[in-house]
Amino acid sequence: MRIAIDARGINWYGGTGIGTYTENVVKNLIDLYKDNYYRLYWSELNYEEYKRDNTEIIMTSKHHPRFFDQNYFSYDLSRENIDIYHVPQNGIGLNVDTKCKKVITVHDLIPYIMPETVGRGYLLKFLKEVPNIIQNADGVITVSEYSKRDILKFFPIDENKVFVTPLAADSIYKPLNKDTCREFLAKKYNINNPFVLYLGGFSARKNVKALINSFLKVIPRLTEEYNLVIVGAKKDLGEYLSNSYSHLASKIVFTGFIPQGELPVFYNSCNAFVYPSLYEGFGLPPLEAMSCGAPVITSNVTSIPEVVADSGILINPYNEDELIDALEKLLNDDALRKSLGEKGLKQASKFSWLETAKNTFEAYEKIYNI
Repeated sequence: MRIAIDARGINWYGGTGIGTYTENVVKNLIDLYKDNYYRLYWSELNYEEYKRDNTEIIMTSKHHPRFFDQNYFSYDLSRENIDIYHVPQNGIGLNVDTKCKKVITVHDLIPYIMPETVGRGYLLKFLKEVPNIIQNADGVITVSEYSKRDILKFFPIDENKVFVTPLAADSIYKPLNKDTCREFLAKKYNINNPFVLYLGGFSARKNVKALINSFLKVIPRLTEEYNLVIVGAKKDLGEYLSNSYSHLASKIVFTGFIPQGELPVFYNSCNAFVYPSLYEGFGLPPLEAMSCGAPVITSNVTSIPEVVADSGILINPYNEDELIDALEKLLNDDALRKSLGEKGLKQASKFSWLETAKNTFEAYEKIYNI
């Protein structure tokens, strides 16, 4: 097959779920299925590592995305006799009049489910463009069975057009020497106590304030002194929370942005990773934590149970008492933490970007032959 992929998101959305997904799917596809031709629409730098005998990098300008989306790509796809064109960023930007088979990845339907948690610009763009794009796509890839059900609930399309390809944790997320990791955090970030870790965004749907409240309430029940360490760039709600709890700096540590290469150190050092999100299309952080052997407390809603299964403590994220009880139970029980860490490692091993790429290519083949 001759396959074109809008790979601009690798740089545009680097460090986000969409950027990570696009990067890993493209890398594995071009190495796994070398008999195919791949045309990668690109923006900015770092394209050298994607050069292969079977790939061609097509540079575009970040300053004129609408021209490329609506005019150039359709012309180029037709001229190059492309069989499959894949737009990984929720299909946004796809020209529905494109003549080849059109594939989109819809990661979640947060703008429909929890519109109040989405920026206004993105919300309007999503609501305006995505319904027409989904209706006109030849195939829709999504990342969990839960997201597939959401798509079919909101859009009257043939369920055979929707393909589930679960995500995976990057290879950097693995067990490391815990003593070495903790020494690093003590030296660089002055984190010396055992700690509960949250890592992720600060959208209201991430439910970070409920985690902070629960942690403060569980402190008197704990048998040793713990910190809550919150990792993520301090902007918008993150900055507000950091300022609101600045008087509790001895208990709650807001690290701000952390380079990706250091994130496995935090996962390996924590006594518990807690992720009380209200909605996830997939939810990579719990999987990353399990891949490092961290015991996990997370939500029992949306797609998260598909990822964690019975290898973590699942709580109702709308019920702070459940979170408080789970924290007390896990933090006061060394054996339970060890057991969940081992179960998490086993569960995490079921997910790999290699499998994601294989599932993606199988979807391409089915869509091409429809």
